[in-house]
Amino acid sequence: MIWQSPLRLWLLLGVLALVVAYLVMQRRRSRYAVRFTNLRLLDRVAPQRPAWRRHVPAGLFLAMLALLVVGFARPTAEVRVPRERATVMVAVDVSTSMLATDVEPDRLAAAKEAARRFVKGLPDEFNVGLVAFAGSAAVLVPPGTDRDALEEGIDRLAEGITGVQGTAIGEAINTSLGAVKSLDNEAAKEPPPARIILLSDGANTSGMDPMEAAAEAVTAEVPVHSISFGTPSGFVDRGGRPIQVPVDGQTLKAVAEETGGMFHEASTSDELRAVYDDIGSSVGYRTERQDVSARFIGLGLVFAMGAAAGSMRWFSRLP
Repeated sequence: MIWQSPLRLWLLLGVLALVVAYLVMQRRRSRYAVRFTNLRLLDRVAPQRPAWRRHVPAGLFLAMLALLVVGFARPTAEVRVPRERATVMVAVDVSTSMLATDVEPDRLAAAKEAARRFVKGLPDEFNVGLVAFAGSAAVLVPPGTDRDALEEGIDRLAEGITGVQGTAIGEAINTSLGAVKSLDNEAAKEPPPARIILLSDGANTSGMDPMEAAAEAVTAEVPVHSISFGTPSGFVDRGGRPIQVPVDGQTLKAVAEETGGMFHEASTSDELRAVYDDIGSSVGYRTERQDVSARFIGLGLVFAMGAAAGSMRWFSRLP
């Protein structure tokens, strides 16, 4: 924590002096009571004395003073705030291999559920779009703040929705970049801060070279965070004949490294949710230093009200 007016913290010495003075007064008071009070008579007249309760209002009052001094010194801290015009494109592989049941209930169903969770964790101000890809790529939901439309788009994700078999990772990146550039009238001149979240289970088999698309993402300053989802033992059933579809994340890793994004591997639904949570914490916010004096002032006021309430409750007076 950094203080904008650190010299004001010297006022804490005044609070410390009050603490010392209070302790000295209490010690003198106890000595006086023992020396001059008829203890037997006192026990009959007031058998139940306040004991520790008489110190609570004073303690809260002194804590309030300390908190107000800290707030007066104008502390600052690193605070996470949503990115302005931030845009996130979620690209999901809907190729046949995503029907493998090595992840319950299958890779695609688990990916859809994780995508829903990821989107719900983003700030409402974020523009979020959805791209489906197999042998080609298509924008199912253009980037925007309509979460209902996005939810419907995730529900529509299904094998064969693009009409072309294969896995076109490069096309998915290129299509996502195009959606980012068409966000609004300012996007062409002042592109919004954007991220692409790309989930697939295999290597590129068709369309644009993924590394060429990655180069375009670098030019546009759009990192691609990739997720390799599945296990080496995955297979799909085609007419009663099992077809092996082992996960292959080499292309996804290369794309993430090229664009400055993060590469993750997930082999279960829980791991995929954890990956999305990790990505969301990095793409959803930026960190900036802000004045946080209101936190200390607010807490100080709470302590002040506590001191007043305790004093009125136990002693029928304000401290």
